Amino acid sequence: MEANPASQPATLSQTDFKFDNQRSLYHGKVRDVYDIDDRLMVMVATDRISAFDVVLPKGIPFKGQVLNQIAEYFLDATSDIVPNWKLAVPDPMVTIGIKCEPLKIEMIVRGYLAGSAWRDYKAGAREICGVRLPDGLRENEKLPHPILTPTTKADAGHDENISREEIIARGIVPEEVYKQVEEYALALFKRGSEMAAERGLILVDTKYEFGLHDGKVILIDEIHTPDSSRYFYADGYQERFEKGEEQRQLSKEFVRQWLIANGFMGRTGETVPEMTPEYCNEVSERYIELYEHITGRKFERAPSDDLQHRLETNIEKSLKTL
Repeated sequence: MEANPASQPATLSQTDFKFDNQRSLYHGKVRDVYDIDDRLMVMVATDRISAFDVVLPKGIPFKGQVLNQIAEYFLDATSDIVPNWKLAVPDPMVTIGIKCEPLKIEMIVRGYLAGSAWRDYKAGAREICGVRLPDGLRENEKLPHPILTPTTKADAGHDENISREEIIARGIVPEEVYKQVEEYALALFKRGSEMAAERGLILVDTKYEFGLHDGKVILIDEIHTPDSSRYFYADGYQERFEKGEEQRQLSKEFVRQWLIANGFMGRTGETVPEMTPEYCNEVSERYIELYEHITGRKFERAPSDDLQHRLETNIEKSLKTL
C-alpha cells in the first residue's frame, strides 16, 4: 500500500494474499487475479493505473472501487444478453467469479472515430483491423454504424490490431465461436449506448473480453468502465464537433492526453511525468464523476485505512460460501 500525504487517501498498489486452495496469483496491469482450485477467480481491482500499456508509478485513490462497482453495475444490467462470470462482490474492490478459458482477443467496438483509431486515420490509415473507412472523416465523428476492431490479447507488452479474417485463419478463435462473440459484442455496445444516452452520455468506444466455460461463451472481466471505455457528454457534442473543438469526456483518455502533452507515449527512453498528489486526486475525482454520472448513484467512498486487511477478510468470508 502506498504511503500518501495526509491530503490523499491511501491507495492499494498490490496484493499478495494466500488463500485456501489457491493455485496461482497473476499481477496484471491494474488487477491482481487469484485462481482458487481451478474453479473460481478472485479479481482484485487495485488503484494502479496504466496507459500506453505501461503501469504508471502512482496509484489513484478509489480507482479500484470505481472500476469494480461500475463493472458490477453493467454485468448485472447485461446478463440477459450474455451470461457472465460474476458470482459475488464481497468487497467494493473485489469480484469473485467462474474461472473460464479466456479467448486470446479483445473485442473493441467503436461508434465514433476517436482515440488510437483517429490517430491511425490521421496518419493515413484507411483500414483498421480489416474494416475500410472512407476518406474525409473527422476526429470524434459518429461512424455510419458501430465497427469491430479486435486486438490480440498480449500477456505482456502491447496488444496488436488484428482482422476478423486473420483471427479465424490463424485459429486464434474458431469461426463459430467468433461469430457468436461478434454478435454479443455488438449487442452489449447497443445496450451500453442506450444506458449512456439515458444519462446524457455518449458511449464512444469500448472493449469486451470473453471466455469459454464448459464450451459456452461467457463475458469476463470488466465492462463499460473508464478503463475500458470512452464517454463523451451528449450535451454540446454536435456544437463542439462542428467547431473542431475537443469533446468533454469521461474516460481514461484525459490521462493519455496529459501524458502525451508531457512527452510520454510509452516509447523506449521516455520518462513518465511527475504525478503529484494533486494530479492523482484530480484523476480520482474524474473517475468518481463517471461512476455517479453513468450509474445515477452516489459514490460511497469505502474506508481506505488498512485496505489489505479489509480485502483479505471479505474475500476469505465469501470464499467459504462459494
